Amino acid sequence: MPITTRQNVRSACCSCGQLQVTTTGDPVRVSVCHCLACQRRTGSAFGVQARFPRAAVTMSGRGTQYVRTADSGKTVTSTFCPECGATVYYELELLPGFIGIPVGAFADPGFTTPQVSIYEEHQHSWVTLSPDIVHES
Repeated sequence: MPITTRQNVRSACCSCGQLQVTTTGDPVRVSVCHCLACQRRTGSAFGVQARFPRAAVTMSGRGTQYVRTADSGKTVTSTFCPECGATVYYELELLPGFIGIPVGAFADPGFTTPQVSIYEEHQHSWVTLSPDIVHES
């Protein structure tokens, strides 16, 4: 299934295309997270996610949820495809009213550049980010 981007409407999906989200408007934040949970969730050195207002996101397909407790003590509910296992979106109890979507699910190399980097105490030594990025602790 092709991934499309037009007039601030973006589509993201899992690897097999069964679980999808469509967003309208621009993300309110795009961030790089180096926490250990994001490293495990992505199987990579960090996660990159875009945050959208809940009202700007439409979901379709079947998803399975995994709930974990974040460093904040609040829950993170990740929704992934039960067929291929890819995480397509997640919700943070700490930020009700917003949906996080892994940027890779958009499969768009021109996606908005991350503005913020967090949990850098877990950042791999070989990772280099843009000098313009804001570093939050």
